[in-house]
Amino acid sequence: MKKLLLVVLLFTTFAHAQSKRKKRMAEEKASLELVANLKSHVQYLADDKLEGRRTGTKGEQLALAYIVQQYQQIGLQPKGKAGYVQTFEINEGKQITAATSFSANGHVLEQNTEYFPLSYSAQRSVKGTPAMALNEKGQPWFKDLKDLLEENKTNPHFDIDEEIRKEVAAVAKKGATALFLYNTSTATDNVQFNKKDTVRSVAIPVVYITKAGIKHYFFDNAASFEIALQVEIVEQKRNCSNIIGYIDNHAANTVILGAHYDHLGYGEDKNALDTGHVIHNGADDNASGTSALIELTKMLVKSSPKNNNYLIIHFSGEELGLFGSKHWLDDPTIAISPNYMLNMDMVGRYDTSHKLNIGGYGTSPTWGEYFTSLKNDQLLIKLDSSGSGPSDHASFYRKDMPVLFFFTGSHPDYHKATDDWEKINYEGEKSIVQLVHQLIVDNDAKGKLVFTKTREQAAGRSSKFKVSLGVIPDYGYSGTGMRIDGVSPGKLAEKIGLQTGDVLLQLGDIKFVDVQSYMGALGKFEKGDKTKLRILRGKEEKTYDIEFK
Repeated sequence: MKKLLLVVLLFTTFAHAQSKRKKRMAEEKASLELVANLKSHVQYLADDKLEGRRTGTKGEQLALAYIVQQYQQIGLQPKGKAGYVQTFEINEGKQITAATSFSANGHVLEQNTEYFPLSYSAQRSVKGTPAMALNEKGQPWFKDLKDLLEENKTNPHFDIDEEIRKEVAAVAKKGATALFLYNTSTATDNVQFNKKDTVRSVAIPVVYITKAGIKHYFFDNAASFEIALQVEIVEQKRNCSNIIGYIDNHAANTVILGAHYDHLGYGEDKNALDTGHVIHNGADDNASGTSALIELTKMLVKSSPKNNNYLIIHFSGEELGLFGSKHWLDDPTIAISPNYMLNMDMVGRYDTSHKLNIGGYGTSPTWGEYFTSLKNDQLLIKLDSSGSGPSDHASFYRKDMPVLFFFTGSHPDYHKATDDWEKINYEGEKSIVQLVHQLIVDNDAKGKLVFTKTREQAAGRSSKFKVSLGVIPDYGYSGTGMRIDGVSPGKLAEKIGLQTGDVLLQLGDIKFVDVQSYMGALGKFEKGDKTKLRILRGKEEKTYDIEFK
């Protein structure tokens, strides 16, 4: 009997050891496969043939086809408007094309820095030999805005564009073939190209010559000039596509998993940090997050925790201003009860100096409890409480959803053509995918998470800004002005009573038409400056006296 028991014990011990060994070997095999798959995805998505996956381009469509194919192979349920795809339009407003040109006496002026046509300019070619001091029929005319600005410096209802359009109508009737505007005074004239302008074009071309343009080419008021002008303005629109899949566990709540797959193309949208017409492959930003989401989805399709459903969304238009995530929230492709949202953006450069940054842990008390007790030997983690930030999770946070943002930090290749697949740490990315998967498993039984608001990351915090209002811009706003997408607690905007949805129109003498011109206006102020802020709330204009501190 004792011998029999010993044999049974030895067999049981051997079988247990064999089971542990097989499990370890299976885990090692799965780990190797995960690294290989991540590398394969990134290599394809960051290949030159995709030409940088710029929003709305053929290269982005190639990326879309690749991602869809991955999900078709694993049988993920499609949840777009047409299969996995949700197509939407981005209207970028009016754009001055490369065909627009302006020369004086054979010298070609530089667009934007030395001149620009106004958004309501007529589009045509004009040639002539005008003198600045003479207004001759059949020739372009010049107008200094100095006197007009002086006459209206105390007029709160003065609208420079309205006055310009009146002037254009008058001079066109008198035979002017174009109107060149300039300003020799020190007063701010607020003449700018408003890409969101919807007014009808005027009868003749209208061009503003900057102070640099006047200084370089039109400094002699008594001279005549050989002028050649061509104006071409188009309305720029793009068709973009989110990619959406669904794991239906028939649960009450749904976890949203996201990553954007667009990038910068050749840098045409002026959001690259280097120069030249070169392909920006965006291996880290965000082929890394895209590949991580594909592999995470495979894990969940194979075996997902059952107390939540899972909505997988690859967003387009993130680089232009979170367009894809905002569009899905405005036009959801499936009715869900959202639990929380996880976003992976730039998760490919993990090392001891580029730790795994996890933002949004303050958006639910559950996250604080979880990360306090989390033990992870693979990754160095840095936590940030804010639910806001420059990626798609911010759109969901604004809808009062708990979020987490996974990010391995910026680096010298960020938004440059050197962000290539060879520089990705695939072992580190593997560990991040495994961490996110474990987080989903560990929190599956906790029900719907409680949402809490956090501090905001306000615009105007980079080193070039000395002051801040404490507001988050709505980059997708299509009207004139800068609409607020969020207000930072305790900051100037909250203290004076600004609200989400307010449209900022003017700081002091400086009017702005979009986020970019708002930033330009903000950059002209310093701490201690006092000024007025004009806004639009609904149909009511309001003016606030403010002091930057």
